[in-house]
Amino acid sequence: MLPIVWSKIETLNRKDLEKIQISRLKQTLKKAYEKIPFYRRLLKGNNVDIDFIRSLDDLRKIPFTSKDDLRNNYPYGLLAVSLDEIVEIHSSSGTTGKPTVIAYTQRDVENWSEIMARSLVAANVTREDIMLISYSYHMFTGGLGFHYGALKLGVIAIPMGSGYTQRQVKVIKDLGVTVLASTPNYSLRIAEVAESMGIDPLSLNVKRGIFGAEPWSENLRKKIEETWGLEAYDIYGLSELYGPGVAVECEKHEGLHVWEDHYIVEVVDPRSGEPLEPEEEGEIVITTLTHDAMPLIRYRTGDLSYIIDSRECDCDRTHVRIGRIKGRKDDMLIINGVNVWPKAIEEVILSFKEAIPQYQIIIDNQGVMDKLEIMVEANVKGIEREKLEEKIRNALKETVLVTPEVKIVDPGTLLRTDGGKVRRVIDRRKIK
Repeated sequence: MLPIVWSKIETLNRKDLEKIQISRLKQTLKKAYEKIPFYRRLLKGNNVDIDFIRSLDDLRKIPFTSKDDLRNNYPYGLLAVSLDEIVEIHSSSGTTGKPTVIAYTQRDVENWSEIMARSLVAANVTREDIMLISYSYHMFTGGLGFHYGALKLGVIAIPMGSGYTQRQVKVIKDLGVTVLASTPNYSLRIAEVAESMGIDPLSLNVKRGIFGAEPWSENLRKKIEETWGLEAYDIYGLSELYGPGVAVECEKHEGLHVWEDHYIVEVVDPRSGEPLEPEEEGEIVITTLTHDAMPLIRYRTGDLSYIIDSRECDCDRTHVRIGRIKGRKDDMLIINGVNVWPKAIEEVILSFKEAIPQYQIIIDNQGVMDKLEIMVEANVKGIEREKLEEKIRNALKETVLVTPEVKIVDPGTLLRTDGGKVRRVIDRRKIK
């Protein structure tokens, strides 16, 4: 039986796929050099002759592009086209400094629609589905990315956005939603509100969920699937690279396929920048191959993952796979000299059926040492807290090598945003 794919290029043999990549890479480098002063200076200053970039390995001769480069060229310094060719603009929030601006030509919108349509098909979405899009619809790229993909595929799209959660539940129930697209945590918030309205999420018709925009663990996947009775798919992207649709899980759930006719993916050591071998975890670096308005060369995403060694997937797609995103390189916490990842804490918490995936990590000074406290919501009120606190504390000590204080609180205690998120990390430490 032939695999269900959106485009034949998804199953193209590796040799022909790499020919497409090299051809498009040469076109991208030429355009960047001729049209973007930043890249012309970068390449000249590092003695890179783009005419001698003839293989994917040669790409390593080119310096990285960073988020600071985008900020320093705000707003239009990295455009490879004139403003009259731009049809859409997205931007980061700028909460940590000058924002980044991402511009799109009509060709970019069409490319984005294409890779999102094939991403939806990879997640077993069909034209018979009704998809509720609960990602935000504004300068954040999530909502519109799913919307464009749905229109391209011919799926019924409900552009809900985040917030107004009781209305989300009503829409799911009344309109017969079969696919939920949201952040993983917001899917649980919707379920939480449904239960408060006397509606069991399992009684609804949602069969699949496509979740992204934040790292999430396998235990959180299990919790979402058990809560909704759906099959959960992971999707990856970032604003600088159109948005969602860079990579997605297929039904095998053995990594995320990167659409390599649009992107070249590398994994490098976050500190040295040296390339890593398959299965070695490091920072994802991506080069765009079809971005018209703003091509990016060797862009350091800050996201941590690895390239899966085997090229073969039982779904017959030949595009390389990456492991699920572990987190961002700047998410790591150093507590009393020990490296601690929030996602590792989440894995432990969700291994206990008495806990729900709403927790908060609080770090403070305690004399000359760091104090780690973790607030965890129980799944029901009136639970025997002391025993559960001790179990989680001991499990965390074994896993993350730091002994925290654990406090169990009632469900709904921790403050949510409109998107259903709890602020995960609060670092109150003062530099001494």
